[in-house]
Amino acid sequence: MFGKRKKQVVGCDVGSSSIKIVELKPLKNGEYQLVHAAIANLSPEAIVDGAIMDSSLVVEALSRLIADNSIRNPNFGGSLSGHSVIIKKIQLPAMTEAELTESIQWEAEQYIPFDINDVNLDYVVLESSGDTMDVLLVAVKKDRIADYTSVIVQAGKEPVLVDVDVFALQNAFETNYAPGEGTIGLVNIGASVMNINVLHNGTSIFWRDVAFGGNQYTEAIQRELNLPREEAERLKLGEQVGEHSLQQVMGVLNSVSEDLAAELQKTFDFFVATSSVDRLDRVVLAGGGSLVLNLDTILKDRFQVDVEVMNPFRNIRYSESDFDPEWINRHAPAMSVAVGLAVRTVGD
Repeated sequence: MFGKRKKQVVGCDVGSSSIKIVELKPLKNGEYQLVHAAIANLSPEAIVDGAIMDSSLVVEALSRLIADNSIRNPNFGGSLSGHSVIIKKIQLPAMTEAELTESIQWEAEQYIPFDINDVNLDYVVLESSGDTMDVLLVAVKKDRIADYTSVIVQAGKEPVLVDVDVFALQNAFETNYAPGEGTIGLVNIGASVMNINVLHNGTSIFWRDVAFGGNQYTEAIQRELNLPREEAERLKLGEQVGEHSLQQVMGVLNSVSEDLAAELQKTFDFFVATSSVDRLDRVVLAGGGSLVLNLDTILKDRFQVDVEVMNPFRNIRYSESDFDPEWINRHAPAMSVAVGLAVRTVGD
């Protein structure tokens, strides 16, 4: 008997500045066809520091995306990052799956800085050797999960999975690139948070969220040129706004990029100091903040490694009659987490 094809999940990345949705159709050769890709901006007061402050604004934006794109698939997947998410690799005595299931909550209490009853817990065994086993532990605060899944429910869809941004980012990367040998730093620069996932020889070995993102650029331009937020956002991406030119803002952008690079330096230095890996071989940027002009060059100079911007649609087929290639290219980096969610299936 042939098993039924698993149902794909619509990737729904609710960020602090925009909502991104992606739906994919798996093809027989292991590739994917793009079915839907869309983005809607959110006002700055809707989500602050990862917390939904005005759910009606978020529900309205998501509902409009669903309606405008005629998305029929009821199964949606979201992801979270920031202070409400804890990811730890822990070492435990070797035990059976049943024993681990029974004891994981007690073991986790020693590593989770929240009340264990206030979090949803998941884990996976990474490897076992002799008397010990390495376990990846993920804990997310229940109230934060409830806030985000409630938005999907109010928009008329069913939240069938909740992932973590760093792992959705990794899914998008692995779908489109061959990780290969060496150490790769995946860096997703959102509006308010940077998600960092370090892969070593294809295996994820380090994760961190840093409170730094695209908002810092916008706010710096607003202060320097006394502009409203919307105009500062456009200048940030290289557009001409009134009499203000790109040359006027390059100094501001470069200054913030140096601050971002310094934050990344601290994170990568900590990674090298606490692991057996002594250097990064490559940095791959994603997220809307990765499109800031000259950022890749500044990071390349700082870390002396290849720096590139991820294209999460690189290996995904799409019809140019359905999707404007220029739109895809412009928005691709910001869609990385949504693509990483869209490769998931119900129940996996």
